[in-house]
Amino acid sequence: MKILVADNIHEDGVRELRKLGEVEVRPGMSIEELLERVKDADILVVRSATKVTKEVIEAGKKLKIIARAGVGLDNIDVAAARERGIIVVNAPEAPSVAVAELTIGLMLAIVRKIPAADMSMKSGKWEKKAMMGRELRGKTLGIIGTGNIGKEVAKRAKAFGMNLLFYDVVRDENFAKEVGGKYVGLEELLRNSDFVSIHVPLTEETRRMIGEREIAMMKPGAVLVNTSRGPIVDEMALAEALKSGRLGGACLDVFEKEPPVGSPILECPNTVLTPHIGASTVEAQREAALIIAEKIRKIVVG
Repeated sequence: MKILVADNIHEDGVRELRKLGEVEVRPGMSIEELLERVKDADILVVRSATKVTKEVIEAGKKLKIIARAGVGLDNIDVAAARERGIIVVNAPEAPSVAVAELTIGLMLAIVRKIPAADMSMKSGKWEKKAMMGRELRGKTLGIIGTGNIGKEVAKRAKAFGMNLLFYDVVRDENFAKEVGGKYVGLEELLRNSDFVSIHVPLTEETRRMIGEREIAMMKPGAVLVNTSRGPIVDEMALAEALKSGRLGGACLDVFEKEPPVGSPILECPNTVLTPHIGASTVEAQREAALIIAEKIRKIVVG
């Protein structure tokens, strides 16, 4: 059995995959090389860099499994895979803590002006009065999507003394009771939250879920946090709300186009921006690789 690993995954995961068959690790392939090498592969493993298009799937005549060592499946043509009877798996549980910690970190960074204070200090200034901030304690956090990551964010926000509102098409009332949160409609969440944090997958239903209309519903001065997928938010509408002062800030780890060259967000005031690093911890990458290896093993061995 041949396993083609097209993106870098943790070595512990690769070690487990080698127990199942011949493993070729080839990160950074051109599309031409990928189309050639996938021809002999029984299993294709990717992270986010490699786009598993219909063309790639059609080239992989022997493919039985496509595995993504990460949360979403938006870089894989799942419909094309299913047409071929190819099993598609991912590891949505792996980076939950990493993304949740980054979410809280971004919120702290913006309310305590940490990036601005750091830059000021390094330029030789001592601007203590200019760095007056706010606390998370007592503020209301609206979490859109209470899957693995949304729940981990809620647990941490509770520890900071925040009030919690949830929106999800599938409600987990037991969890809400556990953390003292409350499920409400999307409009109610937007109108009553000091921070709105997005934790839903990118689908046709969630694409531009937060657009001009939804942003207009948010509390004046509220902060929008997105560590899920960029296209869920209308970036142009968000930029306009930031420039006008309608919103108090935005913390973004994801963008409509990555890297966001030419995005109006780059010119907006009161933002904290990171280059899609939510799952970029040693621990999360190791866990994702091991989870994927185990899921593949169960399919292959039973």
